[in-house]
Parts: sequence; C-alpha cells; structure tokens
Amino acid sequence: MLEREQFFPLPIERVFAPFADAANLQAITPPWLHFRIISELPIEMREGAAIEYRLRFHGVPVRWRTVIESWEPPHRFTDVQKRGPFALWHHTHTFEAVEGGTLARDRVRYRVGFGPLGEAANALIVGRDLERIFDFRYDAVQELVTR
Repeated sequence: MLEREQFFPLPIERVFAPFADAANLQAITPPWLHFRIISELPIEMREGAAIEYRLRFHGVPVRWRTVIESWEPPHRFTDVQKRGPFALWHHTHTFEAVEGGTLARDRVRYRVGFGPLGEAANALIVGRDLERIFDFRYDAVQELVTR
C-alpha cells in the first residue's frame, strides 16, 4: 500500500480540475517511464471511462489499461487496472476541503503477483520505484494545480 497527501491553499474545485483531464497524466508521470496515452483524447472522465497507455518500466515496454471505477467530482475518484503489470492496482484519489484550502490524498492498493517472487520484487524494486514515481508526482501536481 502506498499513501500520500498534499495540501493546496486553493478551493477544492480548483485542485480537482486538473485531475478531470486525463491528458494531464503525462505531465505528472516521470519522464524516465516514457509514458504515452494511446487512447484517443480527449477522454470524458466518468465512471466506466477507460484509459490505455504505454510506458517503459526498467526498459521493458508495458501496456496498461485503467478504468475509472468511481467518479465523484470534486471529492473523489478511483482508477483500477484492467490490464497491466500488477496483479492488483486500485488507486483512490480524494479531495477534502479543509481550513485554508484542500487536502488531496492518494491511496494505492497494489500487489505485484508471482507469489513469493513478486513479494521479493516488491521489496527490492517495485515499492521503491513507486515511491520515486509519487515523489515526482508530488512536485508535478503542485505545479499543475497552481499554474
């Protein structure tokens, strides 16, 4: 499990708005992943919307398909992996109006798969990589929301 939170001194609608445009995924994903959306843009963000993309993970090409499982603007949405590198990927984004602004939270439940081998890979590689990805994302989201 990976959990992050980020405070913005802005109203909830302003913080949520960039997340309503799937095209922004590329801007908040580290360049070293070579992330590219292959679905036709624009994508209407709603429950059931599917997003297909390609990336490279340690040089290995990966196709990934996520579906928006829940869509409740401006408070929350969840994307789940339908095809991709994880046995489980369930990413919930929440946005809470708090004194002085908005608190955005990410909660990612994930499982690598492949039994004990996957658990070892998670401990040695995947968990660290996800931390690096979300470290990059923190700064990128800050820039995207405040511009």
